[in-house]
Amino acid sequence: MHIERLAHIAWLGKKSPFCGNVIYGMTTTSALRKRGHQTSFIHFDNPTNPKSSTTSLLANDPEVSLPYLIKSQVYTIPSPRAQRELRESLERLKPDLVHASLTLSPLDFRLPELCQQIGVPLLATFHPPFDSKLRNLTASTQQLTYQLYAPSLAKYDKVIVFSEKQAEVLSKLGVNETKLVVIPNGVDTELWKPQNENIISSKEQDVRSRLGEKRTFLYMGRIAAEKNIEALLKAWSGINTKGCQLVIVGDGPLRPTLESNFMSSEENKIVWWGYESDIEKKIALLQCTEVFILPSLVEGLSLALLEAMSTGVACIATDAGADGEVLKEGAGITLSTDNVTSQLKTLLPVLKDQPVLTAELGIRARKRVLNNYTLRKNINNLEMLYNKVL
Repeated sequence: MHIERLAHIAWLGKKSPFCGNVIYGMTTTSALRKRGHQTSFIHFDNPTNPKSSTTSLLANDPEVSLPYLIKSQVYTIPSPRAQRELRESLERLKPDLVHASLTLSPLDFRLPELCQQIGVPLLATFHPPFDSKLRNLTASTQQLTYQLYAPSLAKYDKVIVFSEKQAEVLSKLGVNETKLVVIPNGVDTELWKPQNENIISSKEQDVRSRLGEKRTFLYMGRIAAEKNIEALLKAWSGINTKGCQLVIVGDGPLRPTLESNFMSSEENKIVWWGYESDIEKKIALLQCTEVFILPSLVEGLSLALLEAMSTGVACIATDAGADGEVLKEGAGITLSTDNVTSQLKTLLPVLKDQPVLTAELGIRARKRVLNNYTLRKNINNLEMLYNKVL
């Protein structure tokens, strides 16, 4: 079901630095454009960069760059004039609605008043990870983020969240249930798909060459405290992994420390791949992977997990955020966020010795994504929501 009329959407989000929010914004706006909608992408960028400071309002996808003081994967501090420039841009663009993929910025709290003043409906997608059971310090910190945002989110016309659990958290904090809409993340299952043995690209050959013949267990994402990669590395280093390798794809503040503390050896091979920007190589990495592991302490709904599942990889993840919900009914293996190292020490040897089991889990993972988490279904739901708001 498509929207009854094509809309002009002003999308407020991120294009850098790379994170799940960036993938979500770029993928969603691209899919909306393919369906005929006009999107104006408004994002924080360095105004001193001549390549990013020009705005073409004649293009189908005009970009508006807002000035900032600090920008990271986690939060953004806009410059004092950013709010005025945002208002002027929206008045000039005259969109049908504003969709804010919230960037954890002070501007998020000003958006409801600004959009009300210019008479434009305002939707938000609320990304911050969570663990509703508050089992660890990281989860407690994320709960504070939800408490801080709840009064402002109550002023948005609609707030998109990724799971019923996330909606429950916000509802308990005072956001009216009628404003909360559950639309899970979705992935392009024609892009993220199992390996075709008959067609091997040069990039796939490069990946296979670098990985070698060992069976691959893989983590892909940010190397930061909330991702709990140290627990995975401790487990890997504490068991016999002969014939296998652990590949860490990504970068982040903890990489130098972890890389120096957990050295690769013949008995416990660890490959520090680094950040991979080439999407074809990321797909090839997953296609060459037997087991994907996500040991996070907090999550929203991990796109990396959905991509791995869609590619037919056996998946292990903690039940933080909505990840446990994604893996239920045998689509993968779910861990508690408590004592992740000890759980993995028990589980990894079983998966190492049972390739038939990992193959079956990969088949089930792919089926689960096809049934529930496709990009097509995500955009259909988004269009229906736009239709209601308009």
